[in-house]
Amino acid sequence: MLRLIGNVLWLLLAGLGMALGYLVAGVIMCITIIGIPFGIAAFRLAGYALWPFGRTAVRDPQRLPVISMIGNILWFILAGWWLALGHLIAGVLLCITIIGIPFGIVSFGLAKVALAPLGRRIVPISDLAPGT
Repeated sequence: MLRLIGNVLWLLLAGLGMALGYLVAGVIMCITIIGIPFGIAAFRLAGYALWPFGRTAVRDPQRLPVISMIGNILWFILAGWWLALGHLIAGVLLCITIIGIPFGIVSFGLAKVALAPLGRRIVPISDLAPGT
């Protein structure tokens, strides 16, 4: 129940705006064939930015680290820096109030994911093994 309340408040305070940013980035990247993998990553992150509580980003062991690194460099140049900047601005604004501090912390965490999302997958926290 607490996650539901947190997600609904997040949706109203910052989630909808950030998800729209990811959707715009995804549509722009999908215009070219080369950009489609980046667009898919942006759409995946839009869902995470919309409803983050109860989920986390973890390394995907099935992805090749070198390819993910190259992709993340391109992602950073094309969209990552301004999406992360949006999360940082939202985080600072949310941290102004005491009630918004937990949401600001979540926004800062999402900024890290926005910088380099390739080679990661979004999973429910309940799927994680203890100790990870």
